[in-house]
Amino acid sequence: MSFVRMQRTICRPVTVQGTGYWSGRLVNVEFRPAPADSGITFVRDDLGPQTRIPARAEHRIDVPRRTNLNFQGAQVDMVEHILATLAGLEIDNCDVGVDQIEMPGCDGSAREFVEAIDSVGSRELDNEVRQLVVTETIRHTFGESWIEARPSGSGEYTVQFELEYPDDLVIGLQMAQAHITPEEFRREIAPCRTFVLQREAEELVRQGLGTHVTPHDLLVFGDSGPIGNELRFANECARHKLLDVVGDMALTGCEIVGQIVAHRSGHRLHAELAGDLVSRFRESASLSASA
Repeated sequence: MSFVRMQRTICRPVTVQGTGYWSGRLVNVEFRPAPADSGITFVRDDLGPQTRIPARAEHRIDVPRRTNLNFQGAQVDMVEHILATLAGLEIDNCDVGVDQIEMPGCDGSAREFVEAIDSVGSRELDNEVRQLVVTETIRHTFGESWIEARPSGSGEYTVQFELEYPDDLVIGLQMAQAHITPEEFRREIAPCRTFVLQREAEELVRQGLGTHVTPHDLLVFGDSGPIGNELRFANECARHKLLDVVGDMALTGCEIVGQIVAHRSGHRLHAELAGDLVSRFRESASLSASA
């Protein structure tokens, strides 16, 4: 049986400013304290304080390369790094105020969000955290990609990601594994950046996407390695994909007790698994029936 901790929120508001990868627009993100059992909610300040988008798997819309949420006609884009930060630091309740649709890319990692949260600290609330305890193995598959949840004998939350680029040996086969605790997340996972192959980046630019983004804003891999940049970890690509998994699993609205193991998976499969976990383990998660 796992230890159940008390819920947490941040001590006071803190802001991160940056530019969206896809839109190129400057956006302000303000993390705000929130009461127990309110969860993580995005607030579109530019549309009014009542425009609130709960971070739940059922609100994800299917787009490539990122996690976007839409609720009652309001939308926020590329939320996975913010969600990973809050989950990784065990912040269970937070309002995330934004003045644009897309979240800032920063340097392609979650490090700036972590530093902002750490600068204001967190505090304990009166209610116990909602746990989602995985009691049976569940797998979601698409082609050669898959992700599965397994029970944890130790009562911990661990994530493992295996990345494979058989035709691009500059990335090749990589594996990353982590216990999702605040200490390990901020040290081993949060600094790991979004990556793209040079030919993929060039194709996106031809489509008119990300035209303002440079190799200093994320990892762009040429034939010999990152262009104009250096790796922070030898397996930084796999670690970043692990970060994405943590963000997408946060769409359960719960602290997960279990093992998440993934092979070449993406945001769509992650969200499918998150929704399935909530559906199968709703009682242990103690989730509210409404958003």
